[in-house]
Amino acid sequence: MTHRTRATTAPAATVDALIASVRAGEHGPSPSGLTATSVFWIHHGTRLAGGDTTYLNQYVLVRLGDSFGGCAFEAGEIDPAICRTSSGAPLDHLLREGPRPLRIAALDAYLAGRLPHRDAGAEPVVLPAGTPEVRARARDAAIAGLLDIADGAEVGLIGVVNPLVAAIRERGGVPLPCDFNLTATQWGDPVTSDMHEVLERADAVVATGMTLSNGSFDTILDRCRARAIPLVVYAQSGSAVARAFLGSGVTAVSAEPFPFSQFSADPTMLYRYRTAGPA
Repeated sequence: MTHRTRATTAPAATVDALIASVRAGEHGPSPSGLTATSVFWIHHGTRLAGGDTTYLNQYVLVRLGDSFGGCAFEAGEIDPAICRTSSGAPLDHLLREGPRPLRIAALDAYLAGRLPHRDAGAEPVVLPAGTPEVRARARDAAIAGLLDIADGAEVGLIGVVNPLVAAIRERGGVPLPCDFNLTATQWGDPVTSDMHEVLERADAVVATGMTLSNGSFDTILDRCRARAIPLVVYAQSGSAVARAFLGSGVTAVSAEPFPFSQFSADPTMLYRYRTAGPA
């Protein structure tokens, strides 16, 4: 069964415009009347079997009642002390004053609370129980499955994960990997740090939710809109934020809300969204 999902509210032009509209009460209750129950910080490392890359990830997470929002950030960008200073704060304060990853996590929590992924008409995909390698391959196959490409199409990959490189190849695509922290894939493919070069060359783009954190998402979105090429977002960071741009530059989203798959060996869920027509 193919699930086609439109954006749940009128899409904003940029992430900052979306934050402004939420703060203005255009998406539901004013954030000034809501409290961030908990803010927490996670730092972990992973090296998948057969690989030579150790992925080091940091996340800031916001709990808002029964919803969670999360966003990855670069090492040293946020200190664990943020948990003390931000837990129990008004959500509007986090959206207005927090460092960008915290603002994205707060926005994610708000939007996920207004419409949980499980209730949004997305296609649920169960990631199987198993080792990190089994679960990563299943996750990245699900992400690559959102690509509708011809054999030989060049796919810009903004944020490199080796199993996703393999999954794109298995669908007949030619990956164009781009990452600020890697110089080569597991198979020796060169990884560029020049996002603009990739965006001009690619026939389709797959971007991580980390682009919401580092501020590059708006640039990617604008260029994919201008070139009318598909943009798939694979989002642990800001999964409900990326969803808000469906049909307005974003073609599809693989949304994986917290708790993320790497923190469990049991079956967990991700949610796939597709636009009902051209973005």
